[in-house]
Amino acid sequence: MVSPPMVEPGQLKRAMIDSTAGAIAGCVSRTVTSPLDVIKIRFQVQLEPITSWALVQRSLSGPSKYTGMVQATKDIFREEGLPGFWRGNVPALLMVMPYTAIQFTVLHRMKTYAAGSSKTEAHIQLNPYLSYISGALAGCAATVGSYPFDLLRTILASQGEPKIYPSMRSAFIDIFQTRGFRGLYAGLSPTLVEIVPYAGLQFGTYDTFRRWTMSWNHRHYPNSGATNRKDGLSSFQLLLCGLAAGTCAKLVCHPLDVVKKRFQIEGLQRHPRYGARVEQDAYRNMIDALRRIMKSEGTAGLYKGIIPSTVKAAPAGAVTFLAFDTISDWLLSISS
Repeated sequence: MVSPPMVEPGQLKRAMIDSTAGAIAGCVSRTVTSPLDVIKIRFQVQLEPITSWALVQRSLSGPSKYTGMVQATKDIFREEGLPGFWRGNVPALLMVMPYTAIQFTVLHRMKTYAAGSSKTEAHIQLNPYLSYISGALAGCAATVGSYPFDLLRTILASQGEPKIYPSMRSAFIDIFQTRGFRGLYAGLSPTLVEIVPYAGLQFGTYDTFRRWTMSWNHRHYPNSGATNRKDGLSSFQLLLCGLAAGTCAKLVCHPLDVVKKRFQIEGLQRHPRYGARVEQDAYRNMIDALRRIMKSEGTAGLYKGIIPSTVKAAPAGAVTFLAFDTISDWLLSISS
């Protein structure tokens, strides 16, 4: 039986600190890793198989536009210049601010309820299963609250040149007029199915790695005062914990991210050089999308963009957690 949380002062202040630190951490992480995100999306939304073996199996005449991470980087830079790597970054930032603010705020509230205390020390010692559940619920709440911006970010990042939508506003108006309010939430189902294991794994493994690192520090440096953090971890150790957590979560959940992107760009007009487009209502539901991708593109189709995605997930997770912990500690210190 989980005991109810202790009534402690400053809960509103803590919620404000969590949401502020989460929003700033998300913006920093998203801006730093935007080029990798654009490359990942370009791979995920192209229908042609990437591998030569898949082409032979399906008797297709030509490869996809993007066949490797280095080649994709060169092509995007040559055709769209440096700004091409930050396509869709404005809606991405508008998405990530409420997303991370909601996520970290809900996460703290869930952990406070589960641990019976709002103190960081109690949260670190929380049962791993409760950490996973708290992370999953926080991720779901954040996803629903910020999803339309995620949709706009994907569309703007995937459209290439010439642009179909010159701005976020034009994309929003067209989607709303042609697909209605529901169009702004296209792909929400696979996103929620993805976010439960992804957020659960990310936050759960982050807490697990932090506990392991704290135990390692206590064993090897029992009298060390090298850090002024309450948990005794250095910034570099927090970076490594976040890196490991982000990588683990992304490797497990990538196929669902591919399905989400396909739903998000249904009907998007693009220049023929980017290959076939996803027609409107191409997939009946998430299961049908998984089946059709497997049939036409092979198992590798579910892992399109896995390399830039994994390369991005590691620094994104590391930067997010490091920035959040650093900013929240600073905000707590100046507000106490």
